[in-house]
Amino acid sequence: MKPLAAGGALLVLLLLCSACNLSANTTPTPSNLNVVFTAAAQTVEAKLTQSALLVTLTPLSATALPTATISAPIATFSTSTPSASPATAVPLDTALAPCDAARFVADVTVPDGTPYAPGTAFVKTWRLKNIGTCTWNSSYSLVFDAGDVMGGPSSLPLPGTVAPGEEIDISISLIAPVKAGKYRGYWRLQNPTGQTLSIEKGYNGRSFFVEIQVKPTGAADASVKFAVTSVAFSVQHTGTCSTGKYTVTATITVNKPGTVTYSWIRSDGATGPAHNGSLEFTQAGSQAITFEWATGASGLWVDLYIDEPNHQQFGRALLNCP
Repeated sequence: MKPLAAGGALLVLLLLCSACNLSANTTPTPSNLNVVFTAAAQTVEAKLTQSALLVTLTPLSATALPTATISAPIATFSTSTPSASPATAVPLDTALAPCDAARFVADVTVPDGTPYAPGTAFVKTWRLKNIGTCTWNSSYSLVFDAGDVMGGPSSLPLPGTVAPGEEIDISISLIAPVKAGKYRGYWRLQNPTGQTLSIEKGYNGRSFFVEIQVKPTGAADASVKFAVTSVAFSVQHTGTCSTGKYTVTATITVNKPGTVTYSWIRSDGATGPAHNGSLEFTQAGSQAITFEWATGASGLWVDLYIDEPNHQQFGRALLNCP
């Protein structure tokens, strides 16, 4: 005999339970039996449905569950709180600038290779700029470095104060050697502690030089002595000068007859017919010439260039308001 299926056994059991629920003193009738069997059938149907659901929804074993994979975060974020008052940025050039440093700007006088007669006195001027953070004063000095000293001093204090970013013209009196040839002398700047300054755009970044060519003297020899006369200003003022006029007088002396041609050289580079002239000497002696410059600025200068017979630049007339 085959065992009843699980569903059939359950049906029989439910029918028996339903029958037991009838009152003991109630006499079963056909209609009552129909009601009982209908209710029992509905109960069995509901139970079978619930059983099916229970079988269908049986949870999977833990080993069958998929393992979740969590990817690492793409970006991380700092939890630090930014400063409420960020530090003020310092310009790179200012932060790295040394205390003492200079830049070569120009040869103001005596271009390289300028010819001179043996033993001729001349003034060499260089223009330098303070590119450091410390102010130069008279404790700083021009010092001879190497080469031909040409009668110059071993050191010379700076003539004034030079703040960072300012320029200065440094002049030194020299004498051309007596023997013909090419001569060059190197010079440097030195601070109060004896340390020499680096020279941007200078020779090997450390010095600047004067270079001349000594040649035999010509038929005539000329020497120039400058004298500067300041004229009264047309505009009254206080403080620094604002306008005015300078008159420069130059006395030219020659040792024999001849013609002297000359040109005035201004620090601002201006040229023109009014800057040129000539003198005739019938014998050795002196003649005076004048030059006027309408300006009230200080720190300017005027030189005189003798074209014939020397091909030589002389002196330095400094123009400073009173």
